[in-house]
Amino acid sequence: MRNNSLGNSRAQLTIFIIIAIVIVGSIATFFALRGYFLIPSIPETFQPAYTNFLSCIEQDTLTGIALLENQAGYIYLPEFELGSNHMPFSSQLDFLGNPIPYWYYVSGNNIEKEQVPAKADIEKQLEIFVSEKIKECNFGNYYEQGYEIYLGNSSADVQISDNKVSVLVYSDLSMVKEEDSVSVSRHSVNVNSELGKLYNAAKEVYDNEQKNLFLENYTIDMLGLYAPVDGVELSCSPVVWDGRKVFEDLQNAIYENTQSITTKNDLNSESDYFVGDIRVDADVRFYTSKDWPYSFEVVPTQGQLLLATPIGNQPGLGILGFCYVPYHFVYNVKYPVLVQVFSGNEIFQFPVALVIQGNKPRHALDATAVEISLPEICDKNNTEIKVNLYDTKLNPVNSADISYECFGTKCEIGKANSGVLTAGFPQCANGDIIARANGFKETRHLYSTINSGSVDVVMDRIYEMGVNLNLDGANYDGQATISFFSQDGSFSSMVSYPEQKTINLSEGQYEVQVYIYQNSSITLGKTTTKQCIEVPQSAIGGLFGFTKEKCFDIEFPEQIISNALSGGGKQNYYILESELSNHKTISINANKLPTPNSIEQLNNNYLLFEKKGLVIGFG
Repeated sequence: MRNNSLGNSRAQLTIFIIIAIVIVGSIATFFALRGYFLIPSIPETFQPAYTNFLSCIEQDTLTGIALLENQAGYIYLPEFELGSNHMPFSSQLDFLGNPIPYWYYVSGNNIEKEQVPAKADIEKQLEIFVSEKIKECNFGNYYEQGYEIYLGNSSADVQISDNKVSVLVYSDLSMVKEEDSVSVSRHSVNVNSELGKLYNAAKEVYDNEQKNLFLENYTIDMLGLYAPVDGVELSCSPVVWDGRKVFEDLQNAIYENTQSITTKNDLNSESDYFVGDIRVDADVRFYTSKDWPYSFEVVPTQGQLLLATPIGNQPGLGILGFCYVPYHFVYNVKYPVLVQVFSGNEIFQFPVALVIQGNKPRHALDATAVEISLPEICDKNNTEIKVNLYDTKLNPVNSADISYECFGTKCEIGKANSGVLTAGFPQCANGDIIARANGFKETRHLYSTINSGSVDVVMDRIYEMGVNLNLDGANYDGQATISFFSQDGSFSSMVSYPEQKTINLSEGQYEVQVYIYQNSSITLGKTTTKQCIEVPQSAIGGLFGFTKEKCFDIEFPEQIISNALSGGGKQNYYILESELSNHKTISINANKLPTPNSIEQLNNNYLLFEKKGLVIGFG
């Protein structure tokens, strides 16, 4: 019994010793760190003034958060970079007068760039912003009440979490009134904000776009639906599209459909097609505007028209027994999209540039930006050249974009103002200076830039002329295609008559072609053509190159040629600038051809067309 009592006493003593050690350690830790954990008690006299100071920190933080959310995670914008004719994007998107840095864009000299701020960078910018703005905190009312308030230099520490932003400001704040005083050096504020959550969601959307290019793939679909890309039409007359109308339709489609794209967490989508394969912890919308920078290019073209010519009605092809019009157009489309990620009243937004090259989306980027290296020649603009631009009357051309092409590589040089550009050019023998200006034909001037010098470039002005078409001397308002092909291939223009009755022309030698079509009722019966190809004899025989001929039938359905060549001709003609500047209309008289009622007569008309001339005049 005695031994048990002794054991219990020793156990209790051990517990007391441990508790004493913990208490002593806690007291030591408290005194060592009390300056970190404790904010000095604010006397009641100074509580309103100090609350005002904390309100200043909170308001400055909210202002900084709003800037970060509106400007793609930036308070202080990165250096601005201009775009070019080739790439219309600058480094920032102007949205309602507010510059927003692109998270992805292609620079004017064709380098892919990313400007995605890391979360640590966002926190750093907010720290700097709060540290600078807190100096402007207004204590005017308290000065009038007899307070003396001194605020030292400030620094801040910011932590952004999903639903709040914590700010700790280090600044010596001293307040004195009569016999009372207080001094505080650390000031803590928590602001309710979903900045962190929205940034994470925005980054997730961006990473998905960079990996899968889902926005570009939507654009490819719209290109196929709203613009002629690939196809075949059964017709014996050319098929013509107005390039301006094609671009207008495509732009409208992009504008409307982009706003329909959403993410999986949005249950309000009307169609699964517009739901992207991504789910984020916020609502997402995508927006573009017709007023933002766009670039639209398509080849081949004749002036502003997309032309597809028929096969089967040329001399010697009448044996086919049918006509068809194949077409293949290649598009380059570039435009911006603004991505907005929002929750409640908070919106985080960032823009990206969309690039379609040759009917295909750009290559997806890895986690870091990939730069497309420029040709070496464009990196060494070390020869100073002065370019003087004139029209044919030796008046300066006010504004023009100048580039230089050497052995197939084109380098953007700069913009001429008041008809003059002095800039560095890459060294090259027998390269081309290329000048582009509104109202003028693109001009190429052969010039070697081995040594510094000066060069005069004369540009031909473009005139808009009315078109009047006559058939056998009488006014004609039926269907026709009128083309002007310059002899050197540098300029062509075409109109689809009578829908278009104006044409843009400059001085030069042209081959003028007029195709007149009238209603016909030529019926081509159903035909079958045999097609043979070489195929491997068998799986084993194919290894040794043994083949056999396999034939199959291609059936062409019956077709009716509703428009057939019934007039026109071609004429070489040199158009003088005086004819363009002194007149408003170009008149063309063409000859009528027999109205065809069979495929043989239609072929004969094409033979006659080659021999028919045109009479051209101005009025």
